[in-house]
Amino acid sequence: MVPDTHTSVPAAPRRKRAAAALLSIAALLATGGAPWAANPASPRAVTPRGELQADEKATIALFERSRDAVVFITTRERVRDFWSRNVFSVPKGSGSGFLWDEGGFIVTNYHVIEGASEATVRLADGTDYRSTLIGASPEHDIAVLRIKLGDKRIAPIPLGTSRDLRVGQKVFAIGNPFGLDWTLTSGIVSALDRSLGEDDGRAIHHLIQTDAAINPGNSGGPLLDSAGRLIGMNTAIYSPSGASAGIGFAVPADTVNRVVPELIRSGRYERPNLGLELDERVNARLARMLDVRGVVIVRVERGSSAEAAGLRGLTVTSNGSVIAGDIITAVDGKSVDSVDKLLALLDDKRGAGQVQLSVLRQGKTVIVQVRPQRGEGVSRL
Repeated sequence: MVPDTHTSVPAAPRRKRAAAALLSIAALLATGGAPWAANPASPRAVTPRGELQADEKATIALFERSRDAVVFITTRERVRDFWSRNVFSVPKGSGSGFLWDEGGFIVTNYHVIEGASEATVRLADGTDYRSTLIGASPEHDIAVLRIKLGDKRIAPIPLGTSRDLRVGQKVFAIGNPFGLDWTLTSGIVSALDRSLGEDDGRAIHHLIQTDAAINPGNSGGPLLDSAGRLIGMNTAIYSPSGASAGIGFAVPADTVNRVVPELIRSGRYERPNLGLELDERVNARLARMLDVRGVVIVRVERGSSAEAAGLRGLTVTSNGSVIAGDIITAVDGKSVDSVDKLLALLDDKRGAGQVQLSVLRQGKTVIVQVRPQRGEGVSRL
């Protein structure tokens, strides 16, 4: 006989199991489905997220501290109707800017207000102000506007320095891309000391390159470091499509801090110069002919610091041939290969007692000490 291997269950435990099963069925009917499934016709329960990460809190605090000092700028221009000859004011463009101080001075890009007949500044609270142009420096793409704030006081963004920036450090951009108010983007410093050519032949030097998203409308807005300090002003992007491609540029804070006070004081920025007459086209042609890299001095102005230092311009002989004089190849050891580069390096020496020029003279390099002077122009032919 095969023994029975099944164990019989007493009646009482069987009744308890049956009761538990009935309770489960009742719960299923009450919820309209499986106990673990949400009712699709009702809002889902929110899952608590816990604390924000420390870096998230820092970014939020940075934006909230800075946004009130960032402004939205819209410009208009006057146009004349061809048929009626009437003059109309029409929208021109928009950009960003930031408060320089509590007195209502606004810093933005020159190209944001270039060609405009009026500019309106909107603060973060939605208030619009008509602005006055105080001054501009196209060479640095910097302009200063002013609005009358009355009794309103808004703290400006703390000023940092671009002198000690490192490739790889975090940066944050605030602006109004495509007219979308007060947008924050983040990234890193991608490169330093970039140069960017302009359509009119000028070049802007010493730019900060960043991959923080910068789009049309961001121009003139602040670039901040992780401490919330101003380290640059967003000025341009490199993009075949016109939208951000991860290559943006900003004017460094040290340049802004050098140029803006001068614009507020006198309405224009005078570069320190030497009293030289230079020409980019002539320079490029002669540099190719002579097979040199540098800046050919066309003429030295009388009474200038360049004349006092013994610098020499080119000579035109009686038969029309040109004899090169001095060719500037470096400023304080930094090489130059264009007029714009020379001017930018001299600009860096604003306030310096003397600069050291490396000069190619009759095939030999000589060192010339020159004292830059304010108000001495560099003439362009």
